Amino acid sequence: MKNQFWSVVSKALAVTTLTLIMALILAPGAWAAGKYKILHEFSGGKDGGYLDAGVIFDSSGNLYSTAVIGGANGNGAVLELSPSADGNWTETVIYSFTGGTDGSAPYGSLILDAAGNLYSTTSAAGAYGDGTVFMLTPDSDGTWTETTLHSFAGGTDGAGSSTGLIFDTAGNLYGATYSGGAYGYGTVFTLTPNSDGTWTESVLYAFAGGTDGAIVDHSNLVFDSAGNLYGATRGGGTPGWCEYVIGCGTVFELTPNSGGGWTENVLYRFNRKSGNDANGTLIFDAAGNLYGTTLHGGRHNSGSVFTLLLGSDGKWTARAIHEFTGRKDGGYPYAGVIFDAAGNLYGAAQGGGTHNHGTLYKLTPGPGGTWQESVLHRFKGGSDGENPRGDVLFDANGNLYDTTIGDGKKGTVFEITP
Repeated sequence: MKNQFWSVVSKALAVTTLTLIMALILAPGAWAAGKYKILHEFSGGKDGGYLDAGVIFDSSGNLYSTAVIGGANGNGAVLELSPSADGNWTETVIYSFTGGTDGSAPYGSLILDAAGNLYSTTSAAGAYGDGTVFMLTPDSDGTWTETTLHSFAGGTDGAGSSTGLIFDTAGNLYGATYSGGAYGYGTVFTLTPNSDGTWTESVLYAFAGGTDGAIVDHSNLVFDSAGNLYGATRGGGTPGWCEYVIGCGTVFELTPNSGGGWTENVLYRFNRKSGNDANGTLIFDAAGNLYGTTLHGGRHNSGSVFTLLLGSDGKWTARAIHEFTGRKDGGYPYAGVIFDAAGNLYGAAQGGGTHNHGTLYKLTPGPGGTWQESVLHRFKGGSDGENPRGDVLFDANGNLYDTTIGDGKKGTVFEITP
């Protein structure tokens, strides 16, 4: 009888244990860690520091990013990390900003053209003190030459850019500023190359700070297949205060019109309940739906990942697919999200996690339009790094790469192997 009793108890305990394990696996923020490796810890000195942008690859497997501070002159730098056969990476500063006409404090991510030139923006300095658009050209001796394509004058042309750039099929560059413009709330601009090597800047749209939106900060622009531009603003939209700005932010579309200009259409205006401070870069799925992040708002006021679903009538419907708690699952996502080949979403949250230093997370689609969050890494601070703000990037083998703005002295570049 005693043996039978303990047999029943053992079975009950086994079922209970299994139930608890499954509950932990399926719970929001469930742990699904990969192998985490620091590729470089920044000192904030000549090697740079405070990496606000993510990384990009060139065709040889080298990584590039921008550092807001440090470099030879303390005004920020452009960085290269090169892999070695032994698995280590070597960091090289390929350009240090002087804080003069070349600009300073580059927050934006980099892009490469077919010739191997790098492009991005600075948020300050330049000829007029309001930032620049720049190009770096590789030289035959391994050095790089910087060319300032445009210095923002702080007037109607815009002022201060913390976003990266994108190309259209004709080789024109597009970006955004977070201030300046006709109304002082930022612009969307284009740079067109001229035959003499100069570039001409044109403002496609100036935000008025009302229901049309205000302040594009960190959210890169994206094209659809028809040549329309999309982006997100941190402010404007629905009237009223949200966190630090008037309005809770928007998702907008710019469509070229027959007169040669561009027409803005606001696809969605956020509110505190649906999220606010839309800050991350948007991404399309195969069906034409948009995905992005908000820095604040949602049920826990810790930000969200949202989707905008395109209906057959051409209207867009917003839905939060994950609302961060600010705890173990992460919180306050500055970066956008990216897809893998299986349709899962990945992103970085600058806050929350076990140590409140941020997380790297995955969202897996489930039945009925649900999404399940799992955490790939919870940042500890110290040499582990803290507060990731850049968009994550996959390599061809499915490894993830990103940056942190803090710790590891003054930021890190890291890799996660699933």
